Amino acid sequence: MNFIVSSASLLKQLSLIQGVLNSSNTLPILDNFLFEIKDTQLKVSASDLETTMSSKLPVESKEDGLVAIPAKMLIDILKNLSDHPIKFSVDKGNFQIEISSDYGKYKLSGHSGEEFPKVPEIDQTNSLTLPSEIISRAINKSLFAAGNDELRPVMSGVFCELNDDNLTFVATDAHKLVRYRRLDAKSANSTSFILPSKPLNLLKNCLSSYPETTVEYNQNNAFFTIGDIHLVCRLVEGKYPNYEAVIPKENPNKLTIDRSLLLNSVKRVSIFANKTTHQVNLKLAGSSLNISAEDLDFANKADEKLTCSYSGEDMEIGFNSKFLIEMLNNIDTDEVSIEMSDPSRAGIILPESTETFNEDILMLVMPVMVN
Repeated sequence: MNFIVSSASLLKQLSLIQGVLNSSNTLPILDNFLFEIKDTQLKVSASDLETTMSSKLPVESKEDGLVAIPAKMLIDILKNLSDHPIKFSVDKGNFQIEISSDYGKYKLSGHSGEEFPKVPEIDQTNSLTLPSEIISRAINKSLFAAGNDELRPVMSGVFCELNDDNLTFVATDAHKLVRYRRLDAKSANSTSFILPSKPLNLLKNCLSSYPETTVEYNQNNAFFTIGDIHLVCRLVEGKYPNYEAVIPKENPNKLTIDRSLLLNSVKRVSIFANKTTHQVNLKLAGSSLNISAEDLDFANKADEKLTCSYSGEDMEIGFNSKFLIEMLNNIDTDEVSIEMSDPSRAGIILPESTETFNEDILMLVMPVMVN
């Protein structure tokens, strides 16, 4: 099995899929890329059993073949080669691989491609094709709020609700929640499933290259096709929490303020906050907002006053500054509003005017008890 391929093109495709690889695998074969040649097309794949990602590129080859090549060693040699055609020669008997370049020859031991895990078959799936920009935006606006608690796997991904009115993406770790809704994207089949975080992070890097993405799904897996890139991931099993129930409906106290003004103030004040709770307090009265933080252990304290628009009763509420900063960083509008009912209930952060009328973003953050 011999083939010739551009070193830069191969490195580009392998870089897109190498994020699938884990640093420690139970199966040694998963430390390899699978190379499969069919009709002068090379398909390269990487898998961790839960997620499999592949990409295609043209090669010069007179025969079809299959081989698994050590991933780290291959990436390392390609990174240190200039862009030129390189030749792979694979011994089908012992899977020894020889790579020939303008600089010399390199030998490494491969494995039988037959040992590589098989990709789940696409059967009985529903599908929809969406602009890649919608999926990219949904991932960027929601994924940061997903949890990473292994004891609660359903919260470690993004909940997707598809129906004939809109598409909704929800992520939460029980301390913060994001609901991102698109009114310009619809699905003929109403359904819901939980996508794990890892494949969504991998998708983010590919979506900008192609205008459209096809999503297929069945009970167990989701399949994404973006140009020549294909990603299959196992869906998270379990029932997602009733997120609508935790969103307070009555929030009479409403603060409206310049987003960057609030963000920069919280960033400065949080430097002086307790390093365990990261607590900052917001004190609202009339048209003034007082932001403060204190770390009693080290006698650190900060206090800032901002002008804002506020309607409601005077109140003081505490939030984790890290969550506030994350949320304010993920809103694009010049102004934001924070709606609250009382200091013990969640605050809702909303963009004051949406850039696109087809977008509905709601962010919720649980309060910290004010000392």
